[in-house]
Amino acid sequence: MTNTTPNPAPSPASGAPASNAPTPGAPAPTIWPGLQAEDAPALIDFLVGTVGFLRTAVHEDGGRVVHAQLDWPEGGGVMLGSHDPATEGTCGTPGTASAYVVTDRVEDLYRRLTEAGVRVIAEIEDKPYGGREFAVADPEGNHWSFGSYRGEPRPGPTP
Repeated sequence: MTNTTPNPAPSPASGAPASNAPTPGAPAPTIWPGLQAEDAPALIDFLVGTVGFLRTAVHEDGGRVVHAQLDWPEGGGVMLGSHDPATEGTCGTPGTASAYVVTDRVEDLYRRLTEAGVRVIAEIEDKPYGGREFAVADPEGNHWSFGSYRGEPRPGPTP
């Protein structure tokens, strides 16, 4: 198995003890969509080189991407790998995922992606619930919405 992680963290396979303690330098817990791709290396190249995700970890085995972690510079990220029909029940079929990515740079990102010829599936617009967003399709057919809406504030405790 090939590991192209810049700084791989210790794992039980490398002899380090397993632990529930946070890994130093690891991002704060968030929701991380997981998806499979027919051509995972090409999707990784698109998401990193065109969209702007950071290539944090890519693990390959026999020419297949068994796990990749791509971080979004403003927080969170996505995990993906090469399509494996045996895991479609948990990761879905390639080209069927969708994700909403929060960014403070909606206009800049929209301009950059349209200039790169990325297929826009929803034009940039202000939303009635707040924020500004647009959506594109990646080469596999997954839908990526990018917007400034960060969700509603959590309600406080009930007295």
